[in-house]
Amino acid sequence: MHGEFLIPIVMFAGGFAMVFGIVYLKTRQNLAMIEKGMNPHQRTKRSTPTYLKWGMLLIGAGLGLLSAFLLDTLLIPREIEPVALYFSLIAIGGGIGLVASYRMDKKELLNGNND
Repeated sequence: MHGEFLIPIVMFAGGFAMVFGIVYLKTRQNLAMIEKGMNPHQRTKRSTPTYLKWGMLLIGAGLGLLSAFLLDTLLIPREIEPVALYFSLIAIGGGIGLVASYRMDKKELLNGNND
C-alpha cells in the first residue's frame, strides 16, 4: 500500500526505455549496414514466409491444447488441477509446429538451389 504511486512512474519509465532502446538499436543496425556498404532501406527478403510460420505455430499449439484436453478428460483424476499440463503441451505443440515450419522452409530452400 505504500508504493502504489511508483507503479505509473515505473510503467512510463519502462515504456520510454523500451522505445529508446528500439530506436537506438535500429540506428546502430543501419550504421553498421552503411559501414559494410549495404543500403539499410533495401532489406533482404526473408526466406520463411511469415504466414507459414504463424500457421504452423498455431496448428501445433491447437494440437497441444487438444491433446491436453483429451488427457485431462480421460486420464487425470478430478482432484488434480492440470494447469501445467495445458501450458506445457501448448508450448510443446507450438515448438513442434515451428520446427516443422523450419524443416519445410529448409527443404524448399535446398530444392530451389538445386534447380
